[in-house]
Amino acid sequence: MAKKSLPDSELTVLKALWDSRSATIRELAGRVYGEATPSTHATVQKLLERLEAKGHVERDASRRAHRFRPSVSRARLVGLRLQETADRLCEGRLSPLLTHLVEEAELTEEDVERLRALIGRREEEVAK
Repeated sequence: MAKKSLPDSELTVLKALWDSRSATIRELAGRVYGEATPSTHATVQKLLERLEAKGHVERDASRRAHRFRPSVSRARLVGLRLQETADRLCEGRLSPLLTHLVEEAELTEEDVERLRALIGRREEEVAK
């Protein structure tokens, strides 16, 4: 998968696809812009072409109205972006990013419990 940044406009379309799992251009234009006009249709079409070129979206052209679906999960994209940031800012190490997020973010009790569980599982994997 290509590592290319996503402008907010492309990310908005990708989020709509994650929520719907698959959609036509008209459906996405309605979700993203509130209505499917010729202008919003053209905009979404261009954004989908860019996302497809970056490897983030797949097209099903078996019907007259092509359907699109995400080819990258939200979790995978988050991971790629975090690693890119770590590569650029922290010599590839994720721990400075994670430390910053834990120290600066407003974590709920549920967030803290999930982090503890993740760390516990990771410790068990390392010990094996």
